Amino acid sequence: MTAATGPRELAHPPRDDIRLEGVLHALSDPMRLRVVRELAAADAEVPCSHVELPVSKSTTTHHFRVLRECGVIRQTYRGTAKMNGLRRDDLDALFPGLLDAVLAAAREQTARRTTP
Repeated sequence: MTAATGPRELAHPPRDDIRLEGVLHALSDPMRLRVVRELAAADAEVPCSHVELPVSKSTTTHHFRVLRECGVIRQTYRGTAKMNGLRRDDLDALFPGLLDAVLAAAREQTARRTTP
């Protein structure tokens, strides 16, 4: 994990340190998968407040931290906002097709649940 260099910088793992088991663990939680789906749909960096989860603020913070520490997202401060974006380039380089497959499967699962 690269150390934060300043008080407002967050540590992120370098691309070569991102592990498949960590990514799969991060994506196995429904709330974290929801975050990833929303970030993928936004196709841009968004503040944490853009992603509404039905859990407490501290639990939301935990989910974002797990995603960051596993290398799924990058978080940066812009003023007082913590901006979030998928590390799609890194994930696609390390695990080609994985993110797209997970997102497609999540869409299909949602469609099955909402179709009578």
